[in-house]
Amino acid sequence: MYGIFNDNFPPILDGVGLTAQNYAYWLHEKGYDVRVITPYAPNAEEVINAASYKINRYISIPIPFRHPYRYGLPYIDLPFMCNWRKMRFELVHAHCPFTTADLAYSAAQKQHIPLVATFHSKYRQDFEHNVKNPKVVDWMVRHIISFFEKADEVWIPQAAVEPTIREYGFKGHVEVVENGNDFYTPSAQIEAMRVEMREELGLLPDETMLLFVGQHIWEKNIGFILDALALIKEKPFHLFMVGTGYAVREIRNKISTLGLQDRVTLLGNIHDRERLKKIDAAADLFLFPSLYDNAPLVVREAAALHTPALMLQESTAAEVINPGVNGFLTPNDVKAYADQISYLMEHPEILVRVGNKASKTISRSWENVIEEVLLRYRDIQESYKLKHGIIV
Repeated sequence: MYGIFNDNFPPILDGVGLTAQNYAYWLHEKGYDVRVITPYAPNAEEVINAASYKINRYISIPIPFRHPYRYGLPYIDLPFMCNWRKMRFELVHAHCPFTTADLAYSAAQKQHIPLVATFHSKYRQDFEHNVKNPKVVDWMVRHIISFFEKADEVWIPQAAVEPTIREYGFKGHVEVVENGNDFYTPSAQIEAMRVEMREELGLLPDETMLLFVGQHIWEKNIGFILDALALIKEKPFHLFMVGTGYAVREIRNKISTLGLQDRVTLLGNIHDRERLKKIDAAADLFLFPSLYDNAPLVVREAAALHTPALMLQESTAAEVINPGVNGFLTPNDVKAYADQISYLMEHPEILVRVGNKASKTISRSWENVIEEVLLRYRDIQESYKLKHGIIV
């Protein structure tokens, strides 16, 4: 049995949680026994009942100022711990370095099996948001790196992430294992989805639809997007924002202050993946100037629906972008970003051409990724047995 461990999982929506969900789903689809270990979240029963694989959740509490994230407390959850002691894994894979990762490491040690750990996020920025003491932040970063140092293999979702984990102090070997997406759709269907959703959203024929999908937190550079749009608010565009987070109220206030109430709509979380597909298909340009993200799924998902992204040259996430070919890049400058949006609005044929290329070069299916994952899992298991003299 393969164990997939993460500190959040749907119905909490973010890129890492969706990655863990797709690992579990596709491993199960390929005929493997899978167990997800994750904290409890409100409305989790619906996800548990719908899943074809097993999900074990444990007691959790809300994390202050980080809605909807939760802090897990597995060791006081006696029913969970009773079940936990009976679980037997072949390999455990941690997609976070926190509480659930401790459980993964414990299972690996006690059951003499390999531990894989994926470094997904820029954890230091998360810590700095909530902890104002730099020395405490440094200690927290060292603590998470100590977890990755215990893993038998450390994965990163794209090569550009390596400088971040090195900056944090990790000196071991890393393997690049890309993320996939589940939004592949035949081109003929995309146009029909686009027409349907644009009509539903009330867009005019000459109105450019801009899109942002992600946590509504300042680390995502949402303020940068709004400042840029304020410079061109006389242009015919409408920005739709999907997601939620601690900064929603402040974002609404900023939209009002900048006079963008008629140009920006917050749609909240969208749990229906088919509906989100249609929204991606309807968009002309995906705005993602985040310096916080490493390898955002949302950029790949938009690309799968022929929607190119506008990102920043300095961002780790922009590694997948070939400027003017499968996406767009600008310097980290609000006016430059606004000017690029304005130019692309005036040249919709460029958006169509680049969007088509994005779908061919950025988008990769989860089924294809999991085939690679399985090969790597088998190699890791064999290497572990040889290293530890385990004879089966």
